[in-house]
Amino acid sequence: MAAAADKSRKPDPSKDKDTAAKPRRSMLATVLVAVIAAGGAGGAVWYFTQGRADAAPAKAKVATSATPAPAQYFALDPAFVVNLSGRLDGPRYLQVEVQLMTRDPEALPALQTHAPAIRARLLMLFSQVEPEQIADRAGKEKLQAAALAEVQKLMTAETGKKTADDLLFTSFVTQ
Repeated sequence: MAAAADKSRKPDPSKDKDTAAKPRRSMLATVLVAVIAAGGAGGAVWYFTQGRADAAPAKAKVATSATPAPAQYFALDPAFVVNLSGRLDGPRYLQVEVQLMTRDPEALPALQTHAPAIRARLLMLFSQVEPEQIADRAGKEKLQAAALAEVQKLMTAETGKKTADDLLFTSFVTQ
């Protein structure tokens, strides 16, 4: 009768699912881990080979975009003092202290040698300025650019190089 009772019982489907699902789950987990490991290994290989392939161009970029040579400054002492032209009542004056900046170490002695000619040209330029022209920042920057162009023009004629990279007004007084 025990055998008949066993036949009348329906098999428990949850037991079959558990036994069938366990091998599928473990196989799925194994495949998933293998795929992730393969992807990680491939990514690591790509990362390290890219790093080595890009290392040479990166070093080349650093060499080409290296910081420029240190700036050297040459002060044109004493300060420039000129009468301003214009229609305003009474005389008007401009006092400007000028420094030239260069990054070429060989240019500094050339600037010192030609300092009298530079001063003469800048005095002529500054004395042509009208007070209204330098009343605002834009006018001062325009005068600064014109002064730099004048210095570079002179130095190119004398040495074949511009030599001066920038011209700075370190003091600017009008009265």
